[in-house]
Amino acid sequence: MPRLTQSLPKYRKHRASGQALVTLGGRDFYLGPHGTQASRQEYDRLIAEWLANGRQRPADDATGLSVAELMVAYVRYAADYYRRDGVATGEYAAIKCALRYIEALYRNTSVESFGPLAVKAVRAKMTEAGLARSTVNQNIGRIVRMFVWGASEQLVSGEVANALKLVPGLRRGRTDAREGTPVLPVDDSVVEATLPFLPPIVADMVRLQRLTGMRPGEVCLARPCDVERSADVWVYRPSSHKTQHRGRERRIYIGQRGQEVLRPYPTRSHRARTAPLSTRHRSRHRS
Repeated sequence: MPRLTQSLPKYRKHRASGQALVTLGGRDFYLGPHGTQASRQEYDRLIAEWLANGRQRPADDATGLSVAELMVAYVRYAADYYRRDGVATGEYAAIKCALRYIEALYRNTSVESFGPLAVKAVRAKMTEAGLARSTVNQNIGRIVRMFVWGASEQLVSGEVANALKLVPGLRRGRTDAREGTPVLPVDDSVVEATLPFLPPIVADMVRLQRLTGMRPGEVCLARPCDVERSADVWVYRPSSHKTQHRGRERRIYIGQRGQEVLRPYPTRSHRARTAPLSTRHRSRHRS
C-alpha cells in the first residue's frame, strides 16, 4: 500500500492540562478533554477545514484554550507545587480564591483574548467585593502568574502573558479599594483571661508563642530533634517554615521560662511532634 506523502497532524494530549490538541500551521488548537467524543469531533472538524484550505490554517479560525481550561490546568499544577511536607500551603488556597473572580467574568473567553483591560475589569470586581487594596494586588499577581505559567507550557502566547504584566498595581490614595486594617497583638490581659478555658496542651502552646514569638505552625511542628539544648538558651530550628523556599534558616531562641513550658512533655520518639504526644497532658485533659 503506498504511503501518504503527508500524514495528518496528530490528535495529542497535553499532559499539564489533560486537554486534547492538534497543531496546525504552527499553532496549537485545544479540543477539550482528551479522549472524549466531543474532542474527537472538534479534531475532525479542524482537519476537514485544514484540508479544504489546502493544508493551511484558515486565517479567521479563533479556536483555542479557554480561560476556564487554563484555570483547570493551573490549579492542578499549583496543587503539587504549593505543597510542604505533603500538605497544601496557604498560597494554594489563596490562588483558588483569586481565580473565582476571573472565572465569574471570563471563564468562556479565549486566553488569547484576555488582555490588560480584562485584568482591570477583574480588579474592579474584587474592589466592589470589598477586598482590601493589598489583597486585590496580591490576587491580580496570582492571576498574572497563571498566564505566565501558561506561556511556559505553550498554553498561552508570550505576547498575552507579557501584556498582563503592564497593568500597574493599585496605589494607596489613588483607588476606591479600601485599605486593610492592621492586625494588632491581643492584649496580655485578654490572653490571661482565655488560658483557663483552653485545653492544657493548647494553653501551653499559647504560652510558648508569647515567650518566643514563634508562629502557630512552628509550635505545632516542634520535635525534640529540632531543639538544641546544649546552652543556657535553647535554639529551635523548625523543620519547615514560611521563608524556607528562599533558603533562609529560621532560629527561635527559647529562654528559661519557655524551657519550663516544654519540659513536662515527654515524647515516644526523638523525632515525634512535641505537643500532640504528651501522655501526661492528655490524661490531665480527660480528667
